[in-house]
Order: sequence, then C-alpha cells, then structure tokens
Amino acid sequence: MSGTAVRVGADADDALGRDDLVGLLERLARREVSAAELRAAATARARGVQPQLNAVTCWVVEPPAGLATEDAPLSGVPTVFKDNEALAGYVTSHGSLAVNAVPAVTSSPWVAHALRLGLSPVAKTALSEFGLTATTETRRNGATSNPWDLARSPGGSSGGSAALVAAGVVPLAHGNDGGGSIRIPASCCGLVGLKPTRGRLPDIVSRVPVDITVQGVLTRTVRDTARYYAEAEAAHPAPELPPIGRVEGPSAARLRVGVVTVPPMGLPVSDEVVALVSTTADLLAGLGHEIVEVPHPVDDSFGPDFLRYWGLLAGLARTLGRLEFGQGFDASRVEPFTRELAAVSREQAALLPGTLRRLRALARDHESAYGSCDVVLFPVLAHEPPLLGYLGPDVDPRTHLLRVLRYVSFTPLQNVSGSPAISLPLGTSANGLPMGVQLAAPFGHERRLLELAFELEAAAPWPSLAP
Repeated sequence: MSGTAVRVGADADDALGRDDLVGLLERLARREVSAAELRAAATARARGVQPQLNAVTCWVVEPPAGLATEDAPLSGVPTVFKDNEALAGYVTSHGSLAVNAVPAVTSSPWVAHALRLGLSPVAKTALSEFGLTATTETRRNGATSNPWDLARSPGGSSGGSAALVAAGVVPLAHGNDGGGSIRIPASCCGLVGLKPTRGRLPDIVSRVPVDITVQGVLTRTVRDTARYYAEAEAAHPAPELPPIGRVEGPSAARLRVGVVTVPPMGLPVSDEVVALVSTTADLLAGLGHEIVEVPHPVDDSFGPDFLRYWGLLAGLARTLGRLEFGQGFDASRVEPFTRELAAVSREQAALLPGTLRRLRALARDHESAYGSCDVVLFPVLAHEPPLLGYLGPDVDPRTHLLRVLRYVSFTPLQNVSGSPAISLPLGTSANGLPMGVQLAAPFGHERRLLELAFELEAAAPWPSLAP
C-alpha cells in the first residue's frame, strides 16, 4: 500500500462495538444494549468521521415519523439513507444545486418500507448529481472520500452510504442501482453490494421507457445482506418472483459458472482486475464448481445503446426537473457532465427508437444472458478506485464521459435485464485498495447468489476497516 494513503475507521469504544447487523440484533434481543444507545453511537461515529469523509448531506437528529419501534424485525439498528430518496421533513438534494432545498412532505416507498422494518436513519448521504456517474463528487456537496484512502473515490453513486458502512459508522446503509450504483461503491469500499431483481423491493416509481433502477443496501458481511433481504421479503413479498427465504450459509449444490473478463466493445481492463477474476474462478473451481469461459452476454450494440439511454435520462432530469424535483428546480444549475450526457442523447435522437427497442427486448428476455450457466462471474470495474478529481465535476465533461465509460462497462447489463448481481470484495490492488468481483444470476435468483457469497466469504475472508 502507498505510504501516503490515509485510512479512516470509527472508534469501537461505544455501544456499537465491533458487531455487524446480525450481532447487534442478537445483543438487542438479549437487552444488552438499547436502540437509543445504538443510535447515539452511530451519530457520534458519523460526526467523528464527517470532517474526513464528507459523506453526510444532512443529519436526522430525532427518530423520524413512521419508524417502527416495537416488534419490527430490524428495530433498533441505526442506518443512513441515500439523499435521492425522500424522508418526510428533510430535504432531498439529489446531489444537485439545481434542486430547491424544500423538505419532503411524505417519505418515498422504499424509505417507508425501511422505517417499518425498524431501521433508524441518523443521516442522509452524498451521491453524484442525480446518480449519473461513478463517483461521489458534486458542486453541491463537494467530494466524498474513500475511507481506505482519503485521496480516492468511494465510487458512486451510493458513495456516501458505502463510505460510512466501510468506516464502521453503521452496519447497513441504503443505496440504489441504475447502472451499478450499489455494486460500484461496494467494490471501491470493500463491501457486499447486492443489486436485487427488478420488483423484489419497493422501487422507484417508473416514469421512464426502460425501468433500470432498483433499491438495495450495502453491508460488510454476507450474513447482514442475507438477513436484510429475508426480513424485507417477509414484509414486502414479491409473489411473482422465486422466494429468497432465510439464507444462512452455502448450498451443497455445485454450479456451472461462466467467466467473463472482456467487456463490450473490447474496452480496456487492468491486469489486476483480470487476475482477480481468474483467481476467483480458480477458487470456485477448487470448491467444486464447474468453470467455463464465456463471451460477454451482449454484443457491441449494448454499450452505445445504454449510453444513449443514460443520456436520455439526464435530458429528462433537466427538461422535466420541475415535475420530478419541485417548482424550485433550476435547470441552469446542473453540472457540465449532466449537460454532456443529455447532449449525447439529443445528438443521437434518430437512433433512440432502435435503442429503446433493443433495451426493452433485453428487459423482457432476461434469461438469454445466462445461456447454460447458473451464475456468471464478471469484474465490477475496469481498474482500482481512482483519485478524487478523476471523475469530478470540474473535469472536462467529454473527458469525464470517456473515463466513466471505460471504468464501469460491466455493471449496466443487469440493470437492463433486471437480473440480480452481487459485488464481493475478494481482491486488493497493489495500492492496498479494495476491488470487487461481480456474480450475476438469472431473474429472481438472489438466493443462489447469497449461498455462493457465503461460500466465498468463508473460503477467502476479506479485510475490514470497521472496528
């Protein structure tokens, strides 16, 4: 690791101690600690690391309205919510100066769901503007740092949440994922990040041609992610999907695992990332799984199609901002990168009908991406977390676009297909930074991913900054 890197982790001498979510629930059940003590400890930890991480956009000083405090399955567990979901009484900034600072009247469906489970937010967390890029640096909130190295990006767009979980402030934090925004910061910050199947959780109300964004969480351990999804499913069943159930360890089933290292269009991937995927494949083979090399599941049209659609969403954010973000929305204040993305879609408007047709076909025919494989192993990112500023708001927007396209080409597929994928922190770069691999499964098969994640975690435990 570089001798100049500065790491940040929370102090463990408080009610939270060294426990993960499952450990805290066990201590709460034994009445060894109270919800109020845990909330106070998480707030103190968050305030302690805020000067270095800059991950918080606003503080939730009191337990919010709608929080279940008795008999809820996750009651008493402190958490944070990403600042693109409405929490009644608090501003939702979406990371943008264009959004007026008016408190929300009601909470969003996912936030209401989390409060019913008993999750107690102590803060809202930073993201990139409208969640459109793979870092957490904005003109509104400044740059959020990676706790593994304060000079590095924590990824995006759920980077504020990831930074606080990695630093040990809370055991679980909210994120959402429309192109990799849970999996990318999980990879950068050494966390478990599951993007669930479309429709698994209360999601963002879709007003767009292709529904790509889902809600989820970031955690430090597989068992915490599994516990959240078990409780979330019990409270919010998705009868049209195969059940996840309570997953508490590996399955005896051996799987056929496809391995992909080449992204669409042959974009560059670092040697470290290729080696990490190869090492993970060898680990899976040693555990008895069948490994097969497979080509990337989509052809070279997918990258340009997703870029046009991504640009369409940026354009809609600008032109329909008052409908989405309120009457005080000022489109003249969006960041250059958002304008650049919108321009891409506008310049290629003639190609959008074909783009939407192909993306909708993939969203309907999501099984075709897996062929005869039970799971497909991909990189998450093309290289280690970059230095802050590499994707910052002051970078030339065309340069920013080219950089982010090369960095995140592996994650958008599952957003379009709607299938689940999980990032696991199974590697470390030469600079001592976490690097994740991504396991993807067919529609509705989160249970398969969690069982395999338990097996990998036991076989190759990952380091943690948390106390």
